[in-house]
Amino acid sequence: MKTWVPDARNFAYLNWKQVDALPRESTLLVLPTAAIEQHGHHLPLATDTLINNLLLGHALEKLPPEMHVYALPPVHYGKSNEHIGFPGTLSVSAATFMAVLRDLGASVANAGFRRLVLYNTHGGNSSLIDVMARDLRAEFNLRTFALHGSGGITFEGLSAQERAYGFHANEVETAFLLASMPELVDRSAYTVNYIADIANPELLLPENAPATFAWLTRDIAPSGVLGDPRPATAENGARWRDAARRSETARPRHTREFSRARWQAPDTSQCNK
Repeated sequence: MKTWVPDARNFAYLNWKQVDALPRESTLLVLPTAAIEQHGHHLPLATDTLINNLLLGHALEKLPPEMHVYALPPVHYGKSNEHIGFPGTLSVSAATFMAVLRDLGASVANAGFRRLVLYNTHGGNSSLIDVMARDLRAEFNLRTFALHGSGGITFEGLSAQERAYGFHANEVETAFLLASMPELVDRSAYTVNYIADIANPELLLPENAPATFAWLTRDIAPSGVLGDPRPATAENGARWRDAARRSETARPRHTREFSRARWQAPDTSQCNK
């Protein structure tokens, strides 16, 4: 799998003596999570994993060398059962996915490290990432953080419809790959499907609403695309990638300061009185 993570930030390139020399309190480890799943007729199965690596690698590249931040090897397989029925989708159950994250968190904690970021770029994992960030905090006293997608950037230039319901193999994902690995994008094979229409609001929505319905991609999109990739350009992909890099480069500093402010040792002086 292609990587944009700088060699100096790749945890797996260290030997155990180099790992042992890292400062335990200040080192920040980033665990990427993504998926191997269908992405329509025009994008590869590895789209989510490639985008994760692309955005994370560009962010790590800009960090000052004195910051101890390392990318762990990614968890390539995710909870992708929304894409069952499409050849190539390799999904694990929610229980398996959470068990893998739990065991990796245990390894991080057993090595004495205190801070872990779960960096996710697959929507099917999102709720599980939030659960596991809390569970790893509770079980191992890890200072855990969850970072999703592109760091909250606005994706200037997206249509309102695409912004609301461009869920999968959409303009943004297509643009990212056009800017980074255009040879993997089949521009002759674009298809368009939407799960809902902002012009016709309904009481039940697919996500982010008080009342939602469970959906599978095959219910809505025979091609596997949820969105409109046709407006995607390499120029927008590069611009959005750079915006995400600026946003995500700031996160390690924020997590360090947050840790200092919020996670001081508890005061137990009154416990036995």
